[in-house]
Amino acid sequence: MEIVYGEGWDLAARTLLGPLAPEAASARDEAGRPYVAVCRVPGGDGPAEVRLVSWRDHYAGVWVYDEQGRRTQRIELRLLDGDRLFRRETDSWLYAGPDMPEFDRACPRETVWLLPDGRGSNSWQPKGEEGSTLTTTADVSEEQRWMDRPAFGDWPLFSAQRRGLTGPVVFHDADVPEGGAVGRPEDAWRPPRPARPDHLEALFRPGTRMSTSHFSDMTVLEPRRCGTLRIPSGVLAVDCPFDDGGPRITVAVPPGAYALEEARVSVGYDCEWTGGWVTRTDATAVRLRLSDTPAASWDMALGEDDDIRLLGEDEAYGFATDAATGCFADAAAWEPLRGLFERTQIHNDPYAGEHLSDSMYILRTTDQATAADLVAFATCGDRTYPVWVGRSEAGEIVCVDVVLDYLPDLKVH
Repeated sequence: MEIVYGEGWDLAARTLLGPLAPEAASARDEAGRPYVAVCRVPGGDGPAEVRLVSWRDHYAGVWVYDEQGRRTQRIELRLLDGDRLFRRETDSWLYAGPDMPEFDRACPRETVWLLPDGRGSNSWQPKGEEGSTLTTTADVSEEQRWMDRPAFGDWPLFSAQRRGLTGPVVFHDADVPEGGAVGRPEDAWRPPRPARPDHLEALFRPGTRMSTSHFSDMTVLEPRRCGTLRIPSGVLAVDCPFDDGGPRITVAVPPGAYALEEARVSVGYDCEWTGGWVTRTDATAVRLRLSDTPAASWDMALGEDDDIRLLGEDEAYGFATDAATGCFADAAAWEPLRGLFERTQIHNDPYAGEHLSDSMYILRTTDQATAADLVAFATCGDRTYPVWVGRSEAGEIVCVDVVLDYLPDLKVH
């Protein structure tokens, strides 16, 4: 097999971008910087296999192409446990014949999704996106889930079996094809990036003009102060108070009492039901403010078993709710505080908690033994909500935020 290297790869056009000499690609591999390796059959018109590697991002991806130039398999590997690669996800397309277009909606598809703790799922769509999906537990052995990180130039050919190759595969460097250095590498491929809290600070900045793909006219209002939360233990919990167990997310903070705030926007839109322009006020986020210092950076708060190296493009960890409810609470008093919450919400005990109003914060419970609080807030639906930790230039935590509303393609003007 022939092999050529580059900075990037145009997946759809099957074009190498920013060609690299083998020595330059090897230096990138050693430094952990992104590069691509394209394998092809000598004399072939297109790639047989493309590797997308960025060790500093704990990522290696493999695309397998067939003789018609269609992508038939995508393998996503994550560098974990030092020098071991974990097979995170495998997508396979089984084309009905040589004339079926790439990623045709009717093309049968199989997706295997794995976790390092042994869990996983297998989704099979025999009629592609146009048919039903059968999901089962993935039957994948530990040996198939893991592989040692290969040395540069010593990668296996993942498509060897499909191509009917039974002996060892030998790679040799080849010349870059003419016209291969087209476009900018950064436009064609980059490692998947977990979700980031874009414009989160702006949601609390009065007067900021915003828009989304749903609403073109949004103006940030003055944040609403909604009381304080006492955390004498110095460990903040963020989770759905209706769920047993937990708390899902904890953040170490200095013991104290901190301000609760709600971000709000004025939204204007043309309403078809009223036949005119309508303005309303929506809540977009809630915040526990520890300091008046603005946040200079943001971290995703992680649960005990969360590994950010496993996240895909725009994915995030957080707390899940199927009751459209979250809360900030003192983690050390989680069980008594959650018990009081249940007595109020489920058993209608009027003395177990204090109902709040006129904001997304809906209920406060207090553990008298520790003077610790739980304050619940309403979310805008049932799903997983990331928890964002804002830090100052010095690295100190200044706030903990949860975005409540769905803000697609949010832009600040």
